[in-house]
Amino acid sequence: MTSSNGPLVPAPNLAGRTLDAQLHLMDRQVLDHDGVPVTTVDDLELSGPALDAEIPPGTPAPVLTALLTGSVLATRIFGGRPPSSRLIRIPWKDVAGVDVVLKLGVSGEQLDAGWVERWIRDKIIARIPGGRRDPR
Repeated sequence: MTSSNGPLVPAPNLAGRTLDAQLHLMDRQVLDHDGVPVTTVDDLELSGPALDAEIPPGTPAPVLTALLTGSVLATRIFGGRPPSSRLIRIPWKDVAGVDVVLKLGVSGEQLDAGWVERWIRDKIIARIPGGRRDPR
């Protein structure tokens, strides 16, 4: 197979699972190891070259280091990007599985990312009649 620039080089085989960030990770719900909702994925943190830096041939591909979450609704509506200090990091090593939802191998109670879910559960849902009962 060739292109206008010459022969196409096949992509190298990589160890592990290949994920499409937009399809498999972005805007996915994150559950802790007990299946309790923690947050949703708003952005990703990658290791690798700096933005706008020249990438020399043979440079290894970036590696996913963390899921980022936080208050991004206003920036999605009005544009822009929230400051990185406003985003909460969930290290990729804490992710136990990627499926329809992302499953963590740790408790959500110890993560700062779950405060919104806990606040909604305790302040809003718990006030609805029957809201304190576990549906399972």
